[in-house]
Amino acid sequence: MEFLRKYRNEIGLVIAIFAVMFVTTSLSSSYREKPIENAQSILRDASMLGIFAFGAAIVIIAGGIDLSSGSVIAFSGTIFFGLIILLVPKTERGQPMTGDVATWILVVSALVTLACAVLIGTFHAWLITVIELPPFVATLASLVGLRSLARLLSEKMTGSEQITVNDETLLSVGSEAWWIPVVLWLVFAVFFWVLMNKTVVGRHLYAMGGNETAAKLSGIRTERLKWLAYCLGSVTAAISGILYASYLGSVGASNAGLGYELNAIAAAVVGGCSLMGGLGTVQGVILGTLFLRLVVDSVQKLASSNSDKLEGLVVGVLVILAVALNTINFGAGKRKEFFPGWLGIANVIILSLIAGVLYGVTTTTNPLYMGVLVGVVTFTVLASRATWERVKGRTKIA
Repeated sequence: MEFLRKYRNEIGLVIAIFAVMFVTTSLSSSYREKPIENAQSILRDASMLGIFAFGAAIVIIAGGIDLSSGSVIAFSGTIFFGLIILLVPKTERGQPMTGDVATWILVVSALVTLACAVLIGTFHAWLITVIELPPFVATLASLVGLRSLARLLSEKMTGSEQITVNDETLLSVGSEAWWIPVVLWLVFAVFFWVLMNKTVVGRHLYAMGGNETAAKLSGIRTERLKWLAYCLGSVTAAISGILYASYLGSVGASNAGLGYELNAIAAAVVGGCSLMGGLGTVQGVILGTLFLRLVVDSVQKLASSNSDKLEGLVVGVLVILAVALNTINFGAGKRKEFFPGWLGIANVIILSLIAGVLYGVTTTTNPLYMGVLVGVVTFTVLASRATWERVKGRTKIA
């Protein structure tokens, strides 16, 4: 029983992963016809997301939030490819020869990119600890500013916002060499597990996220811990930026990594990290990443005509559900009312409308009729819940 209580979130995610796989396999022929190809694709995509989800999770456990991951990915991909373009030999017409990039150029470009990521993390830590900006504001500024800076740098370095490199070694990352991101993900998993479970630094990060004031009074140097957390967040995002750019063979500063910060936060929160800080596990983040990637892949398989429009919605819903479940867990032993008062009644109607509209716009068979039907069913279920809450509340008062 102690094991089940301690790892209830991880066990629930394992069950949810198998449930999603079962439903998708039952409803889509893709999993049955191409199991190996689908497994490789899911593992590759999950690992690229999982690497910077680790960084996002460390920041969240430490009591912060990092909204800049997507822009750091775009910025890092731009720096990495831009330096390659600058360093490779040129043709007589001045065109960069990127078909066979020398190893030293790749290494130098990657190291400079990672150094820039450390500077970004250091800047965030300074804004938060010295200037005393809220983490949300500090990283929101980078979310907007870094992408614009990447566009300017791309124009200066290459004359274009879209940078393309044709090196076969880089292009093999994520395709023929699909295992490279997976191996890196596993290496980072071991590193972060050791950091958070076997070192004093890890225990201090948990303590700071749980109660920063108490951590300071205990002699913990919270400024250094915040610097470490935000640098880890930026560096993992930069590594993912290099991997994404290499896999695609090109990077555009205006759209690379767009919205990926939500995916990283979603993977961490679904994996059991509390946005209040102090809680979360590496194994939970791994399972949360796999679950999120499987759900998105399932949406792509089962709703191919609207999958790109539904992906962001699915991620948003998962974040809301995960945070709500965490809130319920924190209030264990207390009865939670979801639809109290007039605000609850209003949201019964709102949620019913959302459910009906979503089903109506995604189905091809009698969309109006089915949308109304789903809306009515949802309203009936939620209204029943709201009524039950009120009856229980009156009974308790009596």
